[in-house]
Amino acid sequence: MKPPAPPGPDAETVPRMPGWISSARAETPEDVAFLSGAALAYLHFAAQSEELPHALWRDRLALRAAEACVGLSGRRETQAQLRDALHLTRPGDDPGPAGRALRQWSRTVARPVSVAHLGKALEGISPDRIALCLDAAGDTPLERAAAALEAVLTDAPRAETAALILADAVLSRSIGWDHLVPLLSLALKRRDLTCRGEDLRLTCHRAVVAGSQEAIRLAADLVRRAGRLRALAPRLRAKGADQAVDLFLSRDALAPAALNAFMSDRAARRLCERLVELGALRELTGRDTFRLYGV
Repeated sequence: MKPPAPPGPDAETVPRMPGWISSARAETPEDVAFLSGAALAYLHFAAQSEELPHALWRDRLALRAAEACVGLSGRRETQAQLRDALHLTRPGDDPGPAGRALRQWSRTVARPVSVAHLGKALEGISPDRIALCLDAAGDTPLERAAAALEAVLTDAPRAETAALILADAVLSRSIGWDHLVPLLSLALKRRDLTCRGEDLRLTCHRAVVAGSQEAIRLAADLVRRAGRLRALAPRLRAKGADQAVDLFLSRDALAPAALNAFMSDRAARRLCERLVELGALRELTGRDTFRLYGV
């Protein structure tokens, strides 16, 4: 009897990563590299789901990556505090170190990977260095990403956020993805960033397995949540509701004021509250004022 075929990319939910990938205890470099390749292949398959809101997926992964990068610098801001720093800071004001980290990540995942786009988002990394990293030679995507990470950290040991963004950009582009998907940044620790050469490549292989597993779990969750919002969208009667739904399916979090381009402030707040009542959105702050909403 043939084993059942895996769910297709249009399945209602994204299948979990098999345990033989996520739970294996590989020791040799060859086994570690095999598992990271298998994890990336499975993630690539899972990410083909047409039901997955890809922009939202990348933006929420960017939030998690920013939290990890802030932790590397010894800070303890939570995801909620990062959201506040980014969304509740007035235009032109400095959102602080944590807010700047999230802003960098959110900007880099929003548009296709390119030297010009990364050059605008990354602080302290020259366009020439970005171009060299994106075009670096290497037998595998992971080797090229590890080389980019090592090169940046060798030149600027304290530029952890920029180094991780560039490494994930190199990895994503080498795999063939148009946009950056945070993976390495989700799992690498401060001690890992002191490694060099083969040791750094090994720790990056392990980080890819952990990061891919987290990305797949998030994708499965967002497919379910986005399906709920899409199902309710035809019932919404507010003017501009369709545009609001599209925005919520592309951003990690939004204040009602973000909808003011196509609906009044009162209408935006009522729509957000209604979607929370219907179970299609979550209020992310737990506050009565200065609220943020997301899928």
